[in-house]
Amino acid sequence: MTKYTSEDLLSMDSNYRRNFMNTLAGFKSANLLGTINESKINNLAIFNSVVHIGANPPLMGFLLRPLTVIRQTYENIKSSNYFTFNHVNTGIVAQAHQTSAKYDQHTSEFEATQLTVENSDKHPAPYVAESKIKIGLKYREEHLIKANDTLLIIGEVIEVIVNPSFISEDGFIHLDQAETVAISGLDGYYKAQKINRFQYARPGKKSSII
Repeated sequence: MTKYTSEDLLSMDSNYRRNFMNTLAGFKSANLLGTINESKINNLAIFNSVVHIGANPPLMGFLLRPLTVIRQTYENIKSSNYFTFNHVNTGIVAQAHQTSAKYDQHTSEFEATQLTVENSDKHPAPYVAESKIKIGLKYREEHLIKANDTLLIIGEVIEVIVNPSFISEDGFIHLDQAETVAISGLDGYYKAQKINRFQYARPGKKSSII
């Protein structure tokens, strides 16, 4: 094992450090974030920073890089107040990754990657038809992380589209059945496989497998 100090990290080649730090946090979720701009062009971009914020009210969020350049996703959310999260599954990994390319604001990543727009009468932002778990959100607030000028964007979940067969009686969603993939760093994709699910942990009592 090798120890790396903060000085070691800062002295790394920038590309090496980017890959090192992006994989250091472990596996993350891979989501396609759908928005629509004022010209009614659908936008789609892959994010590996989607997080659960709370269940009551149902809130989720994601991290956005500093606004030093035009961020189409951010501008679309601010103008429309709506966005979607769409789980990436094993069947659309290559297309999902391609959305990270820097397309101009007049190009729809749906068309560029041959993914299908799915609309909902309850939510104005586009879903990815090929995704098996889809979440519609309404913008609620944002928080500036002063340490590096990134933004935490928080939305309230107002619609979820998922096959009931993936959901246990207690509400647990089996992501492996939906073929949801995990992402490491910016370009590494992995299949998810459940090891075990355990009962609620309590002091002095061994947790048993559900």
